[in-house]
Amino acid sequence: MTSRVARLVAAFSLTLSPLSLAAQDIANPLADGPTWADIREDVTSATALRDGSALFRVDAPYRANDAATVPVVIEQTDPGPAITALTLVIDENPAPVAAELTFGPAMHPLKFETRVRVNQYSNVRVIAETAGGHYMAGRFVKASGGCSAPATKDPELALADMGLMKLRLFAAAAPAALPQSRPRREAQIMIRHPNYSGLQRDQISQLIIPAHFITDLAVYQGDELLFTLQGGISVSENPVFRFSYTDNGAPSLHVHAEDTDGNVFDQVLAKLPDA
Repeated sequence: MTSRVARLVAAFSLTLSPLSLAAQDIANPLADGPTWADIREDVTSATALRDGSALFRVDAPYRANDAATVPVVIEQTDPGPAITALTLVIDENPAPVAAELTFGPAMHPLKFETRVRVNQYSNVRVIAETAGGHYMAGRFVKASGGCSAPATKDPELALADMGLMKLRLFAAAAPAALPQSRPRREAQIMIRHPNYSGLQRDQISQLIIPAHFITDLAVYQGDELLFTLQGGISVSENPVFRFSYTDNGAPSLHVHAEDTDGNVFDQVLAKLPDA
């Protein structure tokens, strides 16, 4: 876990359906509020941030159906500069930095989706890094109770299949405007893990369940890195990641994950037929 995540962490079944970009508008832009001023230096180390709206789009619902699984989509709209890293921030969460990600060249132009917990009405920000600087965009989301929402599985059952993974591949995406002939693909990786936030109660004993979540994740196609993630308590239970990438022809994806209890999960996921 990076120092920024560590400072701000105090204490698969689900298939992603990409949000319809056509249906989303600017009904929920970032809202003014005092919290960002309080946490910005911890998150960005005073790095200058430019308006990212011309570089990428962030989509998240104005009102979340489930505060524990709020979909967030980051899609690059200007395919010129490569986004090499991003930080996902939920201002009002107990641990505002939800995840820090880095991306290999095959992820350009970026299209990435995951699900997060939102604890109360909050800005959800994405800070993207390129060779030319740092850019920010985001959405305001109305949701509450996501970090303390009860887990969907009994703790014993959740731990029994922890670390199981599944890969889905989707029909080839339209060719990217890049000087290459390799096809663009869309994939989804699902990981069984309770990702306990440390704010949830056992529904039988009513005792607090200790925090237990994935801290590090790396995804490769063959020997080529696609992306890494360093996460905290705000990533949802049974994490799901859907993304586009340039296929290098490797027959499988390799996923490596580690959690706060020292567990290590490694799996080679053979590419499945298109959905």
